[in-house]
Amino acid sequence: MNEIDNKPFQLEQSSGSLLDLPAAGNDSHRDSRREFLRNLLTGTATATVLMVFGPGATSFASRGRPNTGAKHQFAYVININNCIGCGNCVRACKRENSVPTAQFRTWVERYVTTDKGVYVESPGGALKGFEAVNAGIRAAAKRSFTVPKMCNHCEDPPCVQVCPVGATFKTEEGFVLVDHGHCLGCAYCVQACPYGARFINKDIHKSDKCSWCYHRVKKGKLPACVTVCPNKARLFGDLKDPESEVTQIFNEDTWMVLKPEMHTDPTCFYIGLPREVV
Repeated sequence: MNEIDNKPFQLEQSSGSLLDLPAAGNDSHRDSRREFLRNLLTGTATATVLMVFGPGATSFASRGRPNTGAKHQFAYVININNCIGCGNCVRACKRENSVPTAQFRTWVERYVTTDKGVYVESPGGALKGFEAVNAGIRAAAKRSFTVPKMCNHCEDPPCVQVCPVGATFKTEEGFVLVDHGHCLGCAYCVQACPYGARFINKDIHKSDKCSWCYHRVKKGKLPACVTVCPNKARLFGDLKDPESEVTQIFNEDTWMVLKPEMHTDPTCFYIGLPREVV
């Protein structure tokens, strides 16, 4: 099914929407950029980045759903127990978003645990799925599982904190987006992301990442990766819709997030996330 609960909607415009970004020549942005670069040279910008991960951050779970006043509050669920590593999601993302060769907005990793350690691989981002594990590792394997990864659309995204021109921003509906019209391609956000979800698009020389298919969602459709998953390993929905499957999973409070110690409060929730996953 390609629509969210068969009820198309239009996202509300907010101060974080694509339509409301300041013009490239905005004086306040130029001043902010100068100050950022000045701080970078003196070392204080680095301290700012480190503060993002400092102690005292409140978890998404403990403070509940954010009350932004927006009509919608979106979240994503990945069920590890249902993922079969087929690569359909990666291929769909490539087609939908024209992602360059050898670069990925979403990818899938395979973990094989043995008594000697954990083997992790993601050949070509799992664009073509996975081949059989070699005989030696297979004989020693205790278990194997596949883990889809992408941008976590954090409540407290460090990528937004470090962008010197405001090209990376968060909307009230929960999307973390990049405005390529403002992006300098400086890669500060790439370095700040603790999940390795960002890259510099080699075709346009701008920062790129998963957008939860914002262009589709604002038309009432699901992200492309969700529509092609054959086993419902990927779910997307509105936390303000009590009937949404994502809302029900959130309320059950059995989900986990990647790298909780980073205090970024991801809104990509995992079910059945093994402790070996990094």
